[in-house]
Amino acid sequence: MSAALPGPGERPLGIYVHLPWCVRRCPYCDFNAHALTGELPRQPYLAALLADLATNAEDVGEREVATVFFGGGTPSLFPAEDIAAVLAHIRELFPVAEDHEVTLEANPGTMEHDRFLAYRDAGVNRVSLGIQSLQPEALKVLGRIHDADEAQRALADANSVFRTWNADLMYGLPGQTPETAAADVRGVLAHQPPHVSYYQLTIEPNTPFHHQPPALPDDETCWEIQQTGSGMLMAAGLADYEVSAWARPQHACRHNLHYWTWGDFIGVGAGAHGKLTDRHGAVTRTERARNPNLYIKGGEAQRRRALAPNEVLFEFMLNRLRLRRPFDRAELAAGLGDAIALAEPLLAAATADGLLRHEGDSWRHSEHGWSFLNDLQERFLA
Repeated sequence: MSAALPGPGERPLGIYVHLPWCVRRCPYCDFNAHALTGELPRQPYLAALLADLATNAEDVGEREVATVFFGGGTPSLFPAEDIAAVLAHIRELFPVAEDHEVTLEANPGTMEHDRFLAYRDAGVNRVSLGIQSLQPEALKVLGRIHDADEAQRALADANSVFRTWNADLMYGLPGQTPETAAADVRGVLAHQPPHVSYYQLTIEPNTPFHHQPPALPDDETCWEIQQTGSGMLMAAGLADYEVSAWARPQHACRHNLHYWTWGDFIGVGAGAHGKLTDRHGAVTRTERARNPNLYIKGGEAQRRRALAPNEVLFEFMLNRLRLRRPFDRAELAAGLGDAIALAEPLLAAATADGLLRHEGDSWRHSEHGWSFLNDLQERFLA
């Protein structure tokens, strides 16, 4: 019998706020994002968000909020006053940690220096910039609304306004060479970013790129690009603490760490997902209606689904194995509850096959396991 997890008052929460509209939907995007046609429905959507937060607050009692993340779409389409209103409502409904992290995703084409200042004054203390590339042709193919000069200005502004921030950078782009990929990394590093998300473009189902696939660099070229880029990031003082995230000390994204360490979070907004654990270790997933108009009308209740033990195991390991750092038996027991019995033979098999290293009471990736992370994660589809 596994020990009960700490009570609700002892387990901090993350809050994810989804703002689904963007100026133009990118051809590689499979998120719940909607190209804006007409006027942004700010006030009705804001009202729906505030009501959604109040409903969720009833479920979690006095649990402290440690992180808030505004994602999209393009959250920076909403003015700072709307972001401030959401944060004020969160403070009214929940206890909030004194050092809480508030991240806002922003696209360079929707930002200028004064807007950075306004978001900071509204309570945002971290921005995540969707740079993706600094090459004009790549930005055009990716459907981005900003150009290279706007990206450079946004990087400079973020660095001057915020203590911590992130630059999103993609590789394996159509027409990309090792030289142009290295130029992207070099251009971002010139701004001394505290955090870089560096990840490969993948072709997702039900996207324009899936229906009309562009010509991408071959696997060997992508490997060279990834190795060169990783070396440049490391040489600049950033460490790969997660499979696609690099950070200087004390600048890892705390909200994303919350996901990867199987923390609980509330999801509000159209299509937002959440995850809550009760004091006995039972895990419930929540999901809101994806259609923004339906969400605004309140026409569909929040869907809830209890995870079976094998689902808890897979989702825990899928997230936790993204992190470089080792995990021990105590962390497994706290996260998996009774499902730890399913994990033990799979951990032993992954260790015997050289994907994990078992050291004392903890496990960590082998270099082979880190290089073939998807294969390692699939081992836990029990």
